[in-house]
Amino acid sequence: METRTLYLVRHGELIIDERHHFLGQLDLPLSPKGKEQAHELCECCELGSVTGIYCSDLCRSRETAEIIARPSGMPVTACGRLREISLGMWEGRAIKDIETHFPWEFHARGQDIEHYRPPSGESFADCRIRVLAALQEILDSASGDIVIVGHAGVNRLILCEALGIPIANIFNIGQEYGCLNILEYGTHGCRVKLLNFVPHRAIREQVQVAAEGETVAAI
Repeated sequence: METRTLYLVRHGELIIDERHHFLGQLDLPLSPKGKEQAHELCECCELGSVTGIYCSDLCRSRETAEIIARPSGMPVTACGRLREISLGMWEGRAIKDIETHFPWEFHARGQDIEHYRPPSGESFADCRIRVLAALQEILDSASGDIVIVGHAGVNRLILCEALGIPIANIFNIGQEYGCLNILEYGTHGCRVKLLNFVPHRAIREQVQVAAEGETVAAI
């Protein structure tokens, strides 16, 4: 079996912070910082070996994928089944607001993150079925290395499957804005080679180290 690489990316930062709001499938664009993060991801994905770039059809995922694809001129394929988990009637609302006004429902989701469905929304178990089906279809139809620009929840579900982690522990996996995960598929199955790598943070740390080095040298 041919060894193949999946560059699994989370979209860049949004104009509304997901740490404080339930966004789900609310269709929001990237913030200026999110666009910068997408540009920084270009340098991390070895596009010379990539034969396909795929993304969710939500604006934030599509924008990130298009920025990554721009230097190569490679087309981007949007897939609705790669959308973030649907949070139904909770979408767009502040997390604190749901916790205050719907304490039982908020607690119930925390107690069973895998199976609880917000009103008119999905559970992570529901989301897993469509996401893994989409991933398998992409792997079957594409050859060579691929890029998928997903979402925090979508990426965590793919990584849970690859690492054999129960969905109940899904939030133990970090997925920051503009992060990169690298998965390798081959005769060994799936191996996670890089997890939640944040290029803009690495660049910032390199600049800081260089600056500190110059200061020491000057002294």
